[in-house]
Amino acid sequence: MNYQMIRFLLSRVLQITGLLMILPLIVAFIYGEWHCATVFSAIVAGCLILGSIGAHFKPANHAIYAREGFVATALTWILMSMVGALPFVFTGVTDSYVDALFETISGLTTTGSTILSDVSMFYSVQFWRCFTHWIGGMGVLVFILAIMPMAGGYSMHLMRAESPGPSVGKFVPKVRETAKILYLIYIGITVLQIICLLFTGLNLYESLTTTFATVGTGGFGLNNAGIGAFGTSSQIVITVFMIICGINFSVYYYLITKRPLQALRSDEVKLYLALMFGSATLIAVLIYNQGTTATPFESFHHSLFTVASVMTTTGFSTLDFNEWPQLAKTLLACLMLTGACAGSTGGGFKLSRFLILLRATKNELIYIVHPNSVKKVYMDGDPIDSTVVKSVSAYLSMYVVIFIISTLIIAFDEFDFETNFTAVAATLNNIGPGLSMVGPTGNFGSFSVLSKFVLMFDMLAGRLELLPILILMSPRTWAKR
Repeated sequence: MNYQMIRFLLSRVLQITGLLMILPLIVAFIYGEWHCATVFSAIVAGCLILGSIGAHFKPANHAIYAREGFVATALTWILMSMVGALPFVFTGVTDSYVDALFETISGLTTTGSTILSDVSMFYSVQFWRCFTHWIGGMGVLVFILAIMPMAGGYSMHLMRAESPGPSVGKFVPKVRETAKILYLIYIGITVLQIICLLFTGLNLYESLTTTFATVGTGGFGLNNAGIGAFGTSSQIVITVFMIICGINFSVYYYLITKRPLQALRSDEVKLYLALMFGSATLIAVLIYNQGTTATPFESFHHSLFTVASVMTTTGFSTLDFNEWPQLAKTLLACLMLTGACAGSTGGGFKLSRFLILLRATKNELIYIVHPNSVKKVYMDGDPIDSTVVKSVSAYLSMYVVIFIISTLIIAFDEFDFETNFTAVAATLNNIGPGLSMVGPTGNFGSFSVLSKFVLMFDMLAGRLELLPILILMSPRTWAKR
């Protein structure tokens, strides 16, 4: 294990965290929140000083192999969460560090689950709360790779450990260039949504914070009414950008580089859009017949918004879908598990994994009937390596085991099954709200400290695709041989 290189990376992360907190510090000055300004100033200074000291002593060996990559990624997210929780405690938003840590992990992992019954708070802290979505949406280490050169070509191990989906495609030969391209697309989408929201009548602060939560597919709102407090035009803009951010970013790269045919080949995107609009249409019919909405347009608007929010794991809501028909709620619970596309800012199991598993199962059935047949799994018209199929199957096994264990542990709190099941589904898939007690109008504050730590583990494991967190906890990782 290259401990010196891990220490160096974590020092860089501290520096980056300090620099990122300058933005809420500026907001504190703008709104005259002097106590908050003092808190953010102290945290910024501490991060920069400690980070600079650690980064000053450069490692002799810059090698980062798979083991170091996974460990560094897991520790990066834990460290950033621990530091990011400090403003919530020192400004008095919550007097519990565990609750502050839950809120920060929920923000950075773009989950959007909250322990707060009232989300009204200081402007600067609210800005930081929403900004954590944007930071975690693309990934902390992807950002570092975009600005910091990595000698020896070892950065791919960091990229693999943090990027969502069963595989990491290379846009260009160099990983650093790939990271730059990803962030340029990410920033471009962010700026475009801010401009669109300004045209719908939101002020600059509302546009910024809502965009951070949308583009990062996080879901933290500015008030207790959530997105329901905004006008229809603003909700439509948010719906469009949730859908955009749930698509694999490689599609946008192909469109930018004038390769539309390659972008149109994506099987995952086709399934993503078909599943989203098909589900939205069915739910619109159900809630219209129930009398939840007055017109077919309103039904489809609220249905598409909710389906897009659930599938992309954003977690916004315009209506309390706890009150919808049982079939609509069941369909939403299923969509919680599918998630968005690989290579997007959305969470969940990823549709590409479902496609691979379905096609591998089909091939297996054919093989049973015709033992001499040789079938490969295809994605986007190209065969994929058998190791990818094996890794997806292994991922499913780990996912199911973690889901079951987490549900059993939080069951000690004696809440109903719907609450427990959807609480784990919402956190492990980085969705935000679940059903029953943790629905759009509820929160996670009633859970015990033990359950909160389990759900925090689920949020980190879900965002990091399970492996970094599990490898960090494995005794074999720290063995000398």
